[in-house]
Parts: sequence; structure tokens; C-alpha cells
Amino acid sequence: MAAYKKTARMVGVLFIIGTAAGVLSVVMSSPLLDASDYLTEISENDTQMITGALCVLIMGLSLAMVPIVAFPVLKQQNEALALGYIVFRGALETVIYLVMVISWLVLVPISQEYVQAGASDVSNFQALGTLLVETEENAAVLMSIIFPLGALIFYYLLYRSKLIPRWLSGWGLIAVVLFIAAALLDMFDVIETESTTSTLLDMPMAFQEMVMAVWLIVKGFNPSPSLRSLPE
Repeated sequence: MAAYKKTARMVGVLFIIGTAAGVLSVVMSSPLLDASDYLTEISENDTQMITGALCVLIMGLSLAMVPIVAFPVLKQQNEALALGYIVFRGALETVIYLVMVISWLVLVPISQEYVQAGASDVSNFQALGTLLVETEENAAVLMSIIFPLGALIFYYLLYRSKLIPRWLSGWGLIAVVLFIAAALLDMFDVIETESTTSTLLDMPMAFQEMVMAVWLIVKGFNPSPSLRSLPE
């Protein structure tokens, strides 16, 4: 059982690190990317932009480790689904995060060249900047599809196995449905990404992940007769 507790604690810590890094990335990047003259803002605050990109990288790597660390436990419920969780969260999400990081980092030298070029020769840099921002936005849209698919696998396995209380894994399943609803409404321009409605639909997922992370760190996985011993 000590191995189960160690695995659970590692999963909980990774969730917290990933969430904290994700929040910091938004705090760092949003004021720059949302500015009307975002290239000038990025040029004047390049360290802030680079820090935001590094936070995205930390978030991506931390969350990519979750299915890998949890795999020895989850595969005892359904190995195919456990592997699917690795594919969605460990592989596909990581690729998307890397695309976002690269886009943000490339924006820094582009913004500096934009400022140095002067008013007479900025169209090329504006076009490149727009392309990079659109690439990041498209990656975010793709993430809104990939992430909930992985989360559905994860919470289904937790609900089926009773590794955590069913009220907690059930909360996760409901939160995923709300997250998908927000993504679809945003995709079809019914609501805006940063609208109150979108935030309210996304919040149950954010709260559930933090509650679950704390639960895993403090309580660990529940004993289950279907689980074989893990190596210490």
C-alpha cells in the first residue's frame, strides 16, 4: 500500500504544479497578448513573455507525467484505456503545449525587430506576429478538444475502480461535460472565451482537480481488491 500512496502523492503534486504554472502563464502572458499593440508590449516586456512561455512548458511537462506515473495503477482497471490516457494527456497535449511555447518564444525576437524597424517597414513583422498568435489560438482550440477526452478516460477509470471516492470522480466527470460544453459554445461563437459564462463552466474542473490533488496527497488511493501489488 505504501507504493499506492507514493504514486497518489506524486499524481497530486504534479496536478498542483501544472495548475500553478498554468495560472502563472496566464497572468504573465494575457496582458501582453491582449494589448492592442501586442508586439510593442512584448518587446518592452520580453522577460515577462519568456517567463510565461516557461510556465506553459512546466505545466505541459508536469501534466504529461500524470498518466505515466498513474499508469501502473490505472492499467489494472483497463490497460487499453490507461494507454489511451497516456496518448491524450502524455503525448498529444504535450505537443500542443510545445507549439504554444515555441509560438510565444518566437514572438519575442519578432517584436524586437518590429520595434526597431520603425513605422515605414512593419507590415512583415505584423504579419508574422499575427500568424504566431493565430497558431497559439488554434493550438488552444485543439487543446479544448484533446484535454477533455483524456480527462474523461481518467475520471471513468477512477469512478469504476473507486480509487478515490465516487463523489470526487463523479464530480470530475460532470466537470468534463461542462468543460466540453464551454468549448463547443466558444467554438460556435455562442460565448466568448473569457466571458463569465465560459468561466463558470470551466471552474468546476479547476476546483475538482485541486480538491482531488489534495485528497491524493493526504489520503492516497483507496484500497481496492482489484489492484495487485506495485513494486516499492
